Amino acid sequence: MKNLLYILFTIVTFGCTQLQKEKPSITETKITKKKFPKLAPNRYNVGFLIMEGTYNTEFTAPYDIFQHTQYRNTIKQMNVFTVANTDDPITTFEGLKIIPDYNYTKDSLPKIDILVVPSAKHHLDTDLEDQVMLNFIQQVDKTATFVTSHCDGAFVLAKAGILDTVVSTTFPSDIDKMRTMFPHLDIRKEVIFVHDKKYITSVGGAKSFEAALYLCEYLYGTEIAKSLAGGLVIDWNLENVPHLVVKN
Repeated sequence: MKNLLYILFTIVTFGCTQLQKEKPSITETKITKKKFPKLAPNRYNVGFLIMEGTYNTEFTAPYDIFQHTQYRNTIKQMNVFTVANTDDPITTFEGLKIIPDYNYTKDSLPKIDILVVPSAKHHLDTDLEDQVMLNFIQQVDKTATFVTSHCDGAFVLAKAGILDTVVSTTFPSDIDKMRTMFPHLDIRKEVIFVHDKKYITSVGGAKSFEAALYLCEYLYGTEIAKSLAGGLVIDWNLENVPHLVVKN
């Protein structure tokens, strides 16, 4: 009998000990607080709107160009960061995982001076039904100095209603689709990008570099734009790029 009681006591004691080991203590549980990027003052804040299915090139091309302004001390440099509707990593069309810097559905965002809308997989269908995202674009548009899109990002800007009074362009093979979907818009072919008022829309792909370099030339001048291009081994000459600048 004594042996039986001893065995039972041992089993219960061992079980409780195991449960205590498996349950993390307060000191073992780490409470992680979201870290936002440090934005230097007196710079342009450039927000990149990303989502599931964002295409790598339309995101990374302007990101590279604008981020490299931080190595030019003679200009007003740019802070670059990403915004999305989630805190979770988003997966680009090509499979790259990106952790958003800000969640526009709940975070307090800095003022965005330049909004960049890269193309994404569903910009011609379900993304156009995302009213929360469209509202976000409309709000940013009210105070932004520039709003830019690459490839089918123009569809999102059009759906948000901010291209109604300007000339624009998009991915070459989707121009007819955009004209059908938004028949009231003035959409141009045979140009790499269009600059009308504060809106710059581009055909996307590798030509996203050229649209971003144009904005840098517009802001900083030819020599700075050539310097930024040279750092990425791009032979930059605006005169060789088919584009349209609408005189306002």
